[in-house]
Amino acid sequence: MNNEENIALYAFRTFGDTVLRAAYACCGSFAEAEDITQDVFLLLHSKPMYFSDDGHLKAWLLRVTVNKCKNLKRSFRVSRTGSIEAEDITAATYEMVIEDESLLRQIEALPEKYASVIYLYYYEGYNTREIAQMQGKSENTIGSLLRRGREKLKLELIKEGAL
Repeated sequence: MNNEENIALYAFRTFGDTVLRAAYACCGSFAEAEDITQDVFLLLHSKPMYFSDDGHLKAWLLRVTVNKCKNLKRSFRVSRTGSIEAEDITAATYEMVIEDESLLRQIEALPEKYASVIYLYYYEGYNTREIAQMQGKSENTIGSLLRRGREKLKLELIKEGAL
């Protein structure tokens, strides 16, 4: 990282798509995911921090993203009125969405505690120790969430005839 370059700008150029995909996986709405992504990078810009390496920066960004998604789901607007849009996926959105959209939809349908862990593990490539640090939980808890999430996902896929 170039020390003279703004940390938020560097982070956005390097991890912007990753943060957007994580937000989309957690909240299921592209518009909400864009808003959360913007909030994450504005937070980093307004309160610059020191990160030892890119891995530390990426972990911080994803942790803040997951927390903002949780806050959104707890908000009055979402809990009482639903999402701000009926999802309208454009061609540009398809490029952002992970290849197997039906599987991603099944993951999104899982309870958030399972969906976020499965997404971070399988789509972002984090191990259970790293996810535990990001979410402030123990490694054993993350392992249990992964196992239970896989079981729930498998049952849903069997129910739909995908397995």
